[in-house]
Amino acid sequence: MPGPHRVFRFAQPCDCHHPRSAPAVQDPIRKTLSQERKPSVARAAPEPLLDDINKAIIEQLQEDGRRSYAAMATAVGLSEAAVRQRVQRLLDSGIMQIVAVTDPLRVGFRREAMIGVKVSGDAREVADIIAALPEVDYVVLTAGSFDLLLEIVAEDDEHLLSLINDSIRALPQVRETETFVYLRLVKQTYTWGAR
Repeated sequence: MPGPHRVFRFAQPCDCHHPRSAPAVQDPIRKTLSQERKPSVARAAPEPLLDDINKAIIEQLQEDGRRSYAAMATAVGLSEAAVRQRVQRLLDSGIMQIVAVTDPLRVGFRREAMIGVKVSGDAREVADIIAALPEVDYVVLTAGSFDLLLEIVAEDDEHLLSLINDSIRALPQVRETETFVYLRLVKQTYTWGAR
């Protein structure tokens, strides 16, 4: 399993200016004229969020979510400050998140299962209802023999039965379910990189 991941939050640089940095303009006419004479400054287009450097940063963090900014800076050829800013933009944009991932079977949850669900009506509505259940950690709409696939983490068999019977099959739109109980987690990785 990947080790614990941390999200680093840093204070944003101050955009304030020292009061002496801009000349005080008392006369409103002078102020208006001086504003009109300022040359227009073209803003640089923002850099794309998924350029090659950001993809390399993502790959670095997928290998080790605790990797330091200094180590990533060396690997991608930027300064530590530039890497810190890029990571923050990736986090703020929602492209990436850094979290701790555990193996549920090793932290007290004795049952994991994938459940295929066939529904009548709008599968998106059912997906939203099921996704709100705290024991459900994965919901996907599919184009196959099932309308939804979901993953459940339960404390034991009785808890799993209760979730399936009382929370999922009890929904009027659910026509059929098939449960695939996990026996062993062989591989779970987040290192596919960025394309």
